[in-house]
Amino acid sequence: MTTIVPSRFGADLHWGERAARPLRLVAGSGAEPTDEELAALRDGLTRRDEVAAALVAAMKPRDLHRALAAGPSATAPEPVRAFFTAVLDRPSWVDDDLLARGAEACRAFGMDAGLVLAYGSLLGGYRTAAALEPLVRTGRLAGGETLRRIQETSIWWRAVTAPGGLAPDGEGFRLCVHVRVMHALVNARLEADPGWPWAERGVPINQYDQASTLGVFSTSFLLHLRLLGVRVSGADGRAVMHLWSYIGWLMGVDERWLPHTERRGRRLLYHFLSHDPPPDANSVALARALIEMTDEVAIGRGRQRYERERALSVSSWLLGRAAMRDLGLPYRLPWYGLSRVAANLLISQGLGRLPGGRRMLLARGERQARAQFARWGMADQLSVPATKSNASGISVPQ
Repeated sequence: MTTIVPSRFGADLHWGERAARPLRLVAGSGAEPTDEELAALRDGLTRRDEVAAALVAAMKPRDLHRALAAGPSATAPEPVRAFFTAVLDRPSWVDDDLLARGAEACRAFGMDAGLVLAYGSLLGGYRTAAALEPLVRTGRLAGGETLRRIQETSIWWRAVTAPGGLAPDGEGFRLCVHVRVMHALVNARLEADPGWPWAERGVPINQYDQASTLGVFSTSFLLHLRLLGVRVSGADGRAVMHLWSYIGWLMGVDERWLPHTERRGRRLLYHFLSHDPPPDANSVALARALIEMTDEVAIGRGRQRYERERALSVSSWLLGRAAMRDLGLPYRLPWYGLSRVAANLLISQGLGRLPGGRRMLLARGERQARAQFARWGMADQLSVPATKSNASGISVPQ
C-alpha cells in the first residue's frame, strides 16, 4: 500500500473552498482544520477498513458468503469469529434509547427524507469526483444501475431505521455487516488491479471517503431537511447523529471520524469537501442518470416530464446554482422545494408539535414509503419484519 499522499487531495483548493463555503458558514468558529487534522485526512486516503480486510483476505468469497449468513456460531471459521467479535463489541458510548429515538425521527421525516437522500445526499455526493472511481470500475454507471442503487439504498435505510433494526439480530445490523464485507471484497479486487491509480486516488475504498459518505447521510441530511422546512428538534438532531455514528462504526469508519454531534459533523464535512477534487465526467454521468431515473418509474410522457422537472427543482433548492452547474444539470426555479417548505409549515412544524403528532407523522411516513416501494414494484420488501433477512446483495453506493 502506498504511503505517498494521493494527488487528488487538495487538487483544486479554490474549487474546494468555494464548494464547501456553505458548510464553513454553519460549522461555527474554529472550523479550519489543524495541522494534525490535515495529516489525518491525508493518511485516511491510504487506509482501509482493516477488520473487514483481514476477513476477506482469509477466506474465499463463496465460503465467506455462507459464513456471514450463518453468523458468529461456535463452528464458524476463526476469521469469521474474530470479525463478529469485533462488530459485536459495541463501544461504551452507544445508547440504545438514543438509537431508538434517532431511528424514529428518521421515519417520521417521511417523504422529505427520501427527497433529501436522493437529491441532497446522493446527488450532492456526486459533485466531487472523490469516491466515484470504484463505481466506474465495478460497472455501476450503466443501464438501470441508478434505479437499482436507489432501491438498494432505500432498503438499507429502512432497515437501519426500523424498530430494533440495529440489534445484533436485526436486519439493519445484518445489512451493515454485509455492506462492510462487500466493500472489503471490492477493495481487495481493485487493490489487486494493476491499473488502479494509486498515486492519484490512494486506497480504492478508503477511510477518508467512507467517513465523508457517512457525513452525507447524517450531517448534510439534517441540513437539507431543514431547507425543506422540516422540524428537526435539538433532541432529534442529537439522536440522529448518534444513530449514524453507530452505523458508521458498524461499517468500519474510524472512531476519530464519527460525527457524534451536528457541530462536529459540519466541521468534519467541511474538511472533507474543501479538500476533495472537483467533479469529473463520472460526476456528470451519475448526476444525469439520477435525474433521468424518473423516466424508469413514471408512466406517460407528461408524468415523466413532471417528475424530471420536480427532481431538478428540488435539487436546485437543496444544492444551489453552483452545484447544479458543477454537475452539468440545468438550474430550475425552486418551485417544488418551496412547496415542501409551505407544506411542512403545516405538517412538520404544526402537526408535529401537537399531542400525538409524532405518531401521526410516523403513520404518514409509513404510508408514503409503501406508496414509493409500490411504484418501484417492491411492495413485498416492506412486508417482512426488520429482524428477518429480506434482502441480499445490498450494496450502498459510494
